[in-house]
Amino acid sequence: MRRSWTRTRTMAALGAGGLLAAGAIAVAVGSYTTEATIAAHVVRVREAGDARPSPQPDSGAMAALPAPVQAYFRAVFPDGLPPPVTAVALEMAGDFRRPLTEDFAPTTAEQTIATGTPALVFAATTPVLSGLVWARAYDAFADGRMEMKARILSTITVVDEAGSPALDRMSLRRWLLESPLYPMALLPGGPVHWQAIDAVRARAVVTAMGQTASLVATFRADGLLERFDAEEDGDLSTPYHGSGEHVSRSDYQQVDGVMVPMAFSIARAAAGRILPFWTGRVTRITFLPM
Repeated sequence: MRRSWTRTRTMAALGAGGLLAAGAIAVAVGSYTTEATIAAHVVRVREAGDARPSPQPDSGAMAALPAPVQAYFRAVFPDGLPPPVTAVALEMAGDFRRPLTEDFAPTTAEQTIATGTPALVFAATTPVLSGLVWARAYDAFADGRMEMKARILSTITVVDEAGSPALDRMSLRRWLLESPLYPMALLPGGPVHWQAIDAVRARAVVTAMGQTASLVATFRADGLLERFDAEEDGDLSTPYHGSGEHVSRSDYQQVDGVMVPMAFSIARAAAGRILPFWTGRVTRITFLPM
């Protein structure tokens, strides 16, 4: 009987080991597939940026801007307008709150964003289940179409959203919401035009691929952009945050002649409430020239 029990335990151990090995292989394959998909989206964004770099407006176009926007560009480009840039590569770290939850978890993320045309890819890694398991999420937007996925252990898909007119417009607004990190995208002659509101606010409107989105910019006394806000409430019941409806920017630092806000808080907003979901810092930023 003892030999039979030993043999049973050995078989059980072998079976458990086989399941663990199979699981490890599945995670390895899933991780490879997910990262390969993200890399392919990065290539698409870089190609879009190469085809249409950031605009180079003349003095007349700059003088026609609303007064707070003129002050913003003087502040954000203290050494004058930079040469054309095709894209920006970013790394960020902070705390992220998953949709329909209240708790935040430490998160790292990478973005590649075209500066002369709306195209981006965002990929983040965040722990779930007390940090024992991770989630890898990404959203990509190029050629007017978006794709959004989230996968537990980079393998098990829990969010899978494809482009629709509403989601594509949301991604267009996302590109605009992130633009203080690459302010050359906001210059006249590109996809963004400005509408005057008052002495400290102006409306930024981006139009591309038959879609339009807008945000209201509020500027600080020194001319730098303090926040962007949507003019309509968000739907807080969705399984994704999307672009969010509010972002605040601070801790401006000069990078390659451009004043970049290194600290951020991105939030949902509805019914007069601002509910942050992604707060942190830019840890690396690189402007990619022509």
